[in-house]
Amino acid sequence: MKKYENYCNHLQVLGKAAEQDLENEFIISGIIDKFFIQFELGWKLLKELLKYEGRAVAATGSPRAIIKEAYITYNFLQEDIWLEMLENRNDLAHIYDGGKARELADTIIGKYVPEFQKMETAVHDRYGDVLEKL
Repeated sequence: MKKYENYCNHLQVLGKAAEQDLENEFIISGIIDKFFIQFELGWKLLKELLKYEGRAVAATGSPRAIIKEAYITYNFLQEDIWLEMLENRNDLAHIYDGGKARELADTIIGKYVPEFQKMETAVHDRYGDVLEKL
């Protein structure tokens, strides 16, 4: 599945965020941008998997609805973290303060990247070879 491949490939890059110079505003901005893309890839992957499972909600375009249904369907998803990510994604355009950007980068590294990685492993474990056919 191309969506899963893209999700994994992008996550490899985002996963290196902790190794970067977190005092550099440009690096922090890049981490936040990568998070935005990773989140988009994540909820769209969930949408595709729900569609495969025959869930009607997959026909919607709402990330919130997809996350809520995915939480019901999959035991690996932390709904509160994904909804927090959604909120942070929606607020990205309003982060002008360097301190808030640094806080978000720290949250991305310490909380969101592990959640993305957990999903990567769980999706692979659950769908395995089926991923190649989707």
